[in-house]
Amino acid sequence: MSVKYIGAALIFVSCSAFGFMKAANFRREERCLAQLVQLLEGMECELEYRLTPLPQICSDAAHNADGCLEKVFSVLSQELENQIAPDAATCMQAALASVKDVPSETKKALTMLGNSLGKFDLQGQMNEFSAVKHYCAARLEQMQENRDIRLRSYQTLGLCVGAGLAILFL
Repeated sequence: MSVKYIGAALIFVSCSAFGFMKAANFRREERCLAQLVQLLEGMECELEYRLTPLPQICSDAAHNADGCLEKVFSVLSQELENQIAPDAATCMQAALASVKDVPSETKKALTMLGNSLGKFDLQGQMNEFSAVKHYCAARLEQMQENRDIRLRSYQTLGLCVGAGLAILFL
């Protein structure tokens, strides 16, 4: 009899934890996108006004970032500095492959950025930075639009599914 209760409690806790984990991942992705928008603004200014080389811009971005973006820009800076790959897109793919905890929307934006780095003249490069920054800002605005409702839904669904399954197995 007590094994049933222990199993029901474990099911309830695991489903609830899954719901809260989904909510935490959503918050993390939102923070990463907001930080990426700030980093892109700084990188854009560095490139436009100081004509700083890409490896140095990425190194500065790594120093200004934290978490997964710090790791990505640090690896990207090293890849560009050592010229391991022939183009920046390949370097960005290698940086994203080496850092496993990059959220999906942030990964899309970084891939877009990597595909445009070093391919255009200064004005084209500035346009690409703006395009990636606007993509991130639009996605961030979309995420913030229903943020509270979505977070509560993830948490509530986790609790309800856990309670339902626990009752079902009792």
